[in-house]
Order: sequence, then C-alpha cells, then structure tokens
Amino acid sequence: MDAEKQGRNFLASVDHYFDKAAAYTNYPDGLLTQIKICNSVYSFQFPIKKGNGYEVVTAWRAEHSHHKLPVKGGIRYSEHASSDEVVALATLMSYKCAVVDVPFGGGKGAIKINPKEFTIEELEKVTRRYTSELIKKNFIGPAIDVPAPDYGTGAREMAWIADTYQVFNPGQIDALGCVTGKTIPQGGIRGRNEATGLGVFYGLREACDSEEDMKAIGLTKGIDGKTFVVQGLGNVGYHAAKFCIEGGAVMVGVAEYEGGIYNKNGIDLEKLMAHRKQNNGSMMDYPGAENLPNREAALELECDILIPAALENQITAANAGRIKAKIIGEGANGPITSDAEDILEVKNIMVVPDLYLNAGGVTVSYFEWLKNLSHVRFGRMEKRFVQNTFDRLIEYVESATERPLTSEEKNRIAHGADEAELVYSGLEETMITSYHQIREILKQTKGMTNLRTAAFKNAIDKIATCYFELGIFP
Repeated sequence: MDAEKQGRNFLASVDHYFDKAAAYTNYPDGLLTQIKICNSVYSFQFPIKKGNGYEVVTAWRAEHSHHKLPVKGGIRYSEHASSDEVVALATLMSYKCAVVDVPFGGGKGAIKINPKEFTIEELEKVTRRYTSELIKKNFIGPAIDVPAPDYGTGAREMAWIADTYQVFNPGQIDALGCVTGKTIPQGGIRGRNEATGLGVFYGLREACDSEEDMKAIGLTKGIDGKTFVVQGLGNVGYHAAKFCIEGGAVMVGVAEYEGGIYNKNGIDLEKLMAHRKQNNGSMMDYPGAENLPNREAALELECDILIPAALENQITAANAGRIKAKIIGEGANGPITSDAEDILEVKNIMVVPDLYLNAGGVTVSYFEWLKNLSHVRFGRMEKRFVQNTFDRLIEYVESATERPLTSEEKNRIAHGADEAELVYSGLEETMITSYHQIREILKQTKGMTNLRTAAFKNAIDKIATCYFELGIFP
C-alpha cells in the first residue's frame, strides 16, 4: 500500500473511533465537528544540498486543536510520511493529551525522507531548515507549538531544533521550552528517553491487575509470568520489553523489519540486542531462537500480550483473525485498523489503546516543558530537605526503640528523590489514574464494549468542557 493511501486509511480509522465514541455523548454537532477537525496544516518544500546535487524535501506541521496551548507532538523522518498521516497523528495527540490530563493541544510534524540515506551533516541541514520554516510561520515556540522526537528522530535532532530556535529568538528566556526530548545539558529531563516504553509497561501492568478483566479473557491477575511478543525494537519497543521483563513477564517473540524470531522459553533482551549489533543490525539467527518466515508471522504467535511498537496499520482485517494474543498493548500509534478492531473484539481480545498506552512520552515531555519554564531541575529544592528530615526521624526511632538500623536500611528509608525518580513517580501516577478513568467510563456507559471507545469519550468530554468554559459553545 502506498504512503498516501495508508495515511488516508489511518486518518479514517481515527475519525471512525471518534464517531463511535461521540455517539455516546449529547454534545451539539457543531461542537463535535470542531473537536474532530484539524485546525491548521502547514505543508511546504525546501531544497537541500545532498552530495553533488540538490534534493527538494517535502515537510509538514499540523496543529489539530488549539483548545489548550501550546500544541504538542513529535516530528518524524520517514519516506512513507504523508499529509493525512500527519493530521491523523496530530489528532491522536489532542485526544491523548486529554486522556492523561496533560494541558496541551495536539500537533505533529514530518519530513518525507529516509534518514539512513543522509549523512549527519545533511540531516542537520534538513532539521535546521525545517525549524526555520516553522519559525517563519509561527508554528513553533514554547507557548505556541512544542515538537518532540518521533520515528526517525531523537535527542540529537531536538538539540538542533532548540539551537536554531534560540538563534532566531535571542533573549527569549524560555526558548529551550520550544522543543522537548532534548539532551540533559540542553535542558532535557532524566527519564524522557525511556518514558513511552515505561508508560506502556505501567499501563499493561495496571490492566493485568484487574482480576475481573483478566478472568473475562481467560488470564490470571498480574503481569508476572505472562508471555509477550513485541514488534519493533526501537526506543518504545525496547523499553516496553525491558520493563515488562523486569516486571516478571517473559518475552517469547520479536518482530523487526528484517523478520521475526521465537522461543517459547523466553528471549534474553540484552543478549538479543548485542547479537543484533554484531550481526549487521539483524536479529535473525539468534542462538536458541527459531527464525520465522517473516515479521508478520511474529504478530500471530501464541502469547498472552502482543505489543505492536512500530508503525500504524500493522494489524488489519487480513491478519486480525490469526492473532492469538489475549491482550494487545498499542505501543505504536494506530497499529490496529478500525475493521481489524471489530474482528479482535469478536475474538474477545482486549486492546489497550494507543490513545492511553503510549502517552508516557508526552507526559514526560510535559514535565520537561515545565522544567524549562521554571528553570530548575526537579528535586533540586527539596531532595536534601526530605533526606535530612527522614534522617532526624530515624534518629528518633532508633533512640526510642534502642534498635539501630543498618546503613542499607537508612539509605532506603531516608533517600531523597532525584529527578528521574520523580519523573517515574509522576508517570506512574498519571498512567494509573488515567487507566481507571477510562475503565470507569467503560463500566458505566451502557452499550460500550471496549477501552478505546471509552478513551475517546474521555477525551471528547474533557475537550468539550474546555470549549464550554471558553464560552465558545453555550
């Protein structure tokens, strides 16, 4: 399927989910239309010197909803990017931020290139030119539109964006807040790199912790001991797998662009990553694992949890009937098409939707943005005070009980939280609270049958409330 058609299908799926959830509300049609549509799309082209010639690059930035500012959303570098895909992703970001109570509207950007075909110097030129084009049209700024990493980008590209923005805006004290996902020296936040994957783990752990829900799909309570397959070992897939394994789950299969592997007794993640590095970037022929015919076969493996953490439209009507997992946790955006979702529901497969599950990235991006605006590292003001307070409390307890504590016990009790620990704590609280909001809507809404519809209704309710409070809709 070509990129344009895939993008249209993705946007159609998002709109389908919206309409399905909107049917459970009583809002006027005009308000629902305003929430659904994308407010602004900037499409542009620019030339880049590449090798001995020039290449014209196509790029986009979409701002779906301005009910809260700034808008927030990643920038992806992909030769398969399209306008409809960018709009769909920006739309999801609006709903995603609402679901996890992050005060942003939704945005998204893309540059239509294959970054592997560009040198580092060429990628820097592309990134800086893209940023300057956004600045010209007022499509970036700490109070306007705050990008972040996405597929094909990372901290390096965000550093180039921040630097370019500062050059164009000398003296702007909050300039570093124009983008998140930066390196620590440039105002990034500890915990951001693993945030989306960690959020996937927190969400799956919370879903598995409901004995009632697990019993309904034939599983026992808890994530410990559950088998899982992950599609994609990029940032999200790797960290989701890492934290699931640390939580007691067993990784039995992996799908990547080069194929799939399987071992019913479990695959050691770190050894697999080392093997892949030594094997020219391929995980195939990993010792002790079976090579699968193709990467699609890994999606159809017998397991408790399937985590598609690559790109959209991976589970369609063509393969949904062969999915054997009991739970699908959407680490990627839009990995399940709307027609596939209907098939999965008939099969009694529980889908934990992207709208909620991969919101860890934007949640911690919010923390980074707050850090940039406050100009102080989390934990700097209170860490020593908390630690000293607990030290005095320990001294009192030891004196009263005449039972001295060991150094290890003291360190565990009197430890003041650093930035990463506070970020982890804030993300965990966000994912737990948001899951139970969604689950409650599902349980309380007559006729509603899945978590995705509940998540979309949750988002619609929160965004609608913003418009009512603004007085735009009486």
